[in-house]
Amino acid sequence: MTRSAPRPSSALDVYLAEINRFSLLTVEEEQTLARAFRDTADTRAAHRLITANLRFVVKVAYEYRSYGFRIPDLVQEGNIGLMKAVQKFDPDKGIRLISYAVWWIRAYIQNYILKSWSLVKLGTTQAQRKLFFSLGRTRRELDRTSAEHGADSDGRDAGKIAKRLRVKTAEVQEMELRLDGRDLSLDAPMGEDGDHAHIDFVASGAPTQDAELSDAQEAKLVSGRVVEALARLDARERYIIEQRVMSDRPLTLKELGEHFGFSRERARQLEIRAKEKLKQELQALTGEIEWQPGADPSELEDAA
Repeated sequence: MTRSAPRPSSALDVYLAEINRFSLLTVEEEQTLARAFRDTADTRAAHRLITANLRFVVKVAYEYRSYGFRIPDLVQEGNIGLMKAVQKFDPDKGIRLISYAVWWIRAYIQNYILKSWSLVKLGTTQAQRKLFFSLGRTRRELDRTSAEHGADSDGRDAGKIAKRLRVKTAEVQEMELRLDGRDLSLDAPMGEDGDHAHIDFVASGAPTQDAELSDAQEAKLVSGRVVEALARLDARERYIIEQRVMSDRPLTLKELGEHFGFSRERARQLEIRAKEKLKQELQALTGEIEWQPGADPSELEDAA
């Protein structure tokens, strides 16, 4: 009879087996190590304090498993909180390290959950943070009480939750919307077969082929009519339009005046006259092209 091969353990199982190898500390050992780290910065003492309490971090992390995050990620954040607690721990206060560290462990885990829950920041105030982590527990307590009395579930009654937590009903309703509105990846598969992703059904912001063809035809028409209108201007007017309106680097009025040998004011007057004449030449376009609201046919930078 052949023996079946043992099932491979998960990374979390391996981690739990490793940290269980570290023995717990007695009160005297903990006090001695804590004073050694505080007074002499003995890193070996700090390491021993941390490793002896790693299993408690896992226990706290499991309390937050209902939020849908991976336990190893929560444990990792809790371990950072434990290390911070060891740095701040005062052995002369007469309490055990874990009694002090559990506040740091919870703070780091809760902060990770809040930051990772959504791209939209939530839980910005202490009251909101408390409501975020109290809401689920209160729902379960109300459901359990209702079940014991054979009544309908009260876990979704915002008014009863608000009364239990001593907050406004509107605050409970707002937090429920935030909790239920998790971010959704557009690449996440959907449907029974998972052949499609949500992004496949998002409307594209790009113009349709019909719109592109229409725009191209309109631009061609405008460009041709602009060329025809320019041809009806005299050489000086055409030069002014080309250098002041259609150029990527238009001449200044001073430069234009120097080119023709007259003043800046005279150049301005000629520019106004040339634009008005061109506008009149382009009026025929309005019957063939539907100009955008507020558009001026004499504004030729794009048309050219």
